[in-house]
Amino acid sequence: LLMAMAMATATMATTTTLTSLTSLTSCSYYVLFLLCAPCTLVHANTVWPMPAMLDLSLTPIQPLSHQLANTLLSSTVSVSPSFQFYTEGPTNEYVQAAARRALKIITHTQSSRHTHVLKRASEGELASCSVRIQDASTELTQQTSEQYTLDVDAQTLSCSIVGETYVGAVHALESFVQLVDTYTMTISATSIKDKPRYAFRALLVDTSRHFYPVETLLTNLDAMAMTKMNIMHWHIVDSNSFPYVSSTFPEMSKQGAWAPHHVYSHEDVATVIEYAKARGIRVMVEFDTPGHVDAGYAAIPGILTQCYDKTTGQPDGTTGPLDPTNESTYDFLEKLYTEIKAVFPDKYVHVGGDEVPFGCWESNPSIAKWMAAHPNVTDAAKLEQYYELRLLDILKRLGFSYMCWQEIFDNGVQILPDTIVNVWKGGSDDTALKKELQAVTGAGYRAVLSAPWYLDYISYGEDWKKYYLVEPDNLCDNCELFGVEACMWSEYVDATNFISRSWPRTGTLAERAWSPKNVKDVDAASPRLNELRCKMILRGIRAEPIHPSFCLTEWPGDAEAETVRASIRRAGLDMRAESYR
Repeated sequence: LLMAMAMATATMATTTTLTSLTSLTSCSYYVLFLLCAPCTLVHANTVWPMPAMLDLSLTPIQPLSHQLANTLLSSTVSVSPSFQFYTEGPTNEYVQAAARRALKIITHTQSSRHTHVLKRASEGELASCSVRIQDASTELTQQTSEQYTLDVDAQTLSCSIVGETYVGAVHALESFVQLVDTYTMTISATSIKDKPRYAFRALLVDTSRHFYPVETLLTNLDAMAMTKMNIMHWHIVDSNSFPYVSSTFPEMSKQGAWAPHHVYSHEDVATVIEYAKARGIRVMVEFDTPGHVDAGYAAIPGILTQCYDKTTGQPDGTTGPLDPTNESTYDFLEKLYTEIKAVFPDKYVHVGGDEVPFGCWESNPSIAKWMAAHPNVTDAAKLEQYYELRLLDILKRLGFSYMCWQEIFDNGVQILPDTIVNVWKGGSDDTALKKELQAVTGAGYRAVLSAPWYLDYISYGEDWKKYYLVEPDNLCDNCELFGVEACMWSEYVDATNFISRSWPRTGTLAERAWSPKNVKDVDAASPRLNELRCKMILRGIRAEPIHPSFCLTEWPGDAEAETVRASIRRAGLDMRAESYR
């Protein structure tokens, strides 16, 4: 009963605004703290990220009494043990799979707990929820709408979900699941009209410094779907290892992977892409050049620059960036990106372009000779520009749009009008970030900001707060950001800690990227983020704690968590395609 009272107090208002809602959420925990001291109960039924518009049409707050308890219970509706989702009008396989997953999550989390169902004061149960989409297309692009509405009426015992596309329906189903209190099997009367603040909400995943099994990538996608993030930026290869199995250049992974089994086949990639698409997430791959190349690239003769000792004039035994003066480099790139186009269907590819070490180019006598014959290429910066222009011309012919690290823009390369510039330098230097973002957007390009959200930088304490408090618009004076990105580089992260280090900390960016600008109260966010973490634990996602607390259902162990994840995925299995959705 105390749980239900605290839960309902969190949402009680007559047409609740976002500001008052967050305050009431904190209030509910305070009330429960007074009643249950010294414990702090980590439980509620809220949505993360906070929806754009959330109305909970309940009765005004009353003094704590038995009458209040009855009022709280009457403002919720019991979810029937035989509850079902059903589709109306246009639909597709992704909507159907998402509905099956949502139902499985509700029934699994309910059956995994010691549940005491609290009936409403008025009899009746919510038996079903209709799901409708306005556009049955399965296309997923940067322009795909993510808007949805969700309405639960406790008086008429009705529920409806409407998404403009399948992605909107997927998001709405996730919101519904998060609102169901599976301890009591109830849901509050709710009206949500929701859409994202930014169209680009990404998490960078680095599988070069350490290899992540496909299962780890899928679990990460589950967490991204819970928080409505929509782009997995897959930094698939780098100088450390080359785990991508190229059908055109198979020797690259044979020589460049950490181990023969630390690779991603075309089938593995297709599994990740389809799994992501079913959850409204695009996979944008990055093959970073001309720098960040070593492992794998050495298998292709002639494309790496031979570095020289400047004192002896002899090769020093090392290699540097790709050689921009060798025509075989561009032949290789065209063949590789032709394959990438076939394997990674998204229109956008990330071309990298950061941290190119000029010293190796400057030491190489054959490059110096080539530059002497090309007077317009006067220095290493101009040589990099020459390389990028050649690469971007290849991508244009192949029909790619592209994203790049900011150095390509900073060095004056002529890039396509729809280029997305990834601003990563500057960290906490607000002045530098403002200058860069104004330059990028002032030149007519779209800017994605990642500099403040390098989550691989860890520190003692509640470091999630500093990520949550970053307001992107404050760094973009008189300009408009296209999106934001969190980065989890893997120098000190592998499959043992990638999920726990990323989640729920990445959720801070997810709310900043989705929710209205005025959703920024750290104190109100803290119990909600903790609640998100507990919900992830229930779904078999190893999310780390954010402060001293507990979940009513704690981590069940790796074996049980794997069983939970498999059970949810099987619910979304398309038997015709024999693939997990």
